[in-house]
Amino acid sequence: MGGTEEVRVGSNAARLGFTAGQVVQEFGYGDDVDEDLRAGIEELIGGELVDEDYDDIVDGVVLWWRDGDGDLTDALVDVHASLDDDGGLIWLFTRKPGRSGHIDHTEIEEAATTAGLHATSTLSIAPDWSATRLGTRSRGR
Repeated sequence: MGGTEEVRVGSNAARLGFTAGQVVQEFGYGDDVDEDLRAGIEELIGGELVDEDYDDIVDGVVLWWRDGDGDLTDALVDVHASLDDDGGLIWLFTRKPGRSGHIDHTEIEEAATTAGLHATSTLSIAPDWSATRLGTRSRGR
């Protein structure tokens, strides 16, 4: 039944750590994104994801990324700039291995490091997508 599927998708979205009332900005939306995951995030935050044109500070970012989308480092610098100075959640959604548009995890690590970020965890979040949480490197390093 549909109820079981809703619980699974909702629990996957809940694994991202977003909470009610947060403003979450979405980058890289395309016709291949996982709409159930998007709906789960919107349910958690109690509102719609804001798009790339939103020009205020946000609590979190989701970036859908595929091979061929451009320079990942530049994209990570841009999304990081959207967050409050105190930080926030950055989730990079990439296509799983074997799916069209997949990028290797070493490419993610290199781009994140160059952008002043680092990968803290990776989850299988949807049938075709993995989610990598990116955090700010401490200034002491």
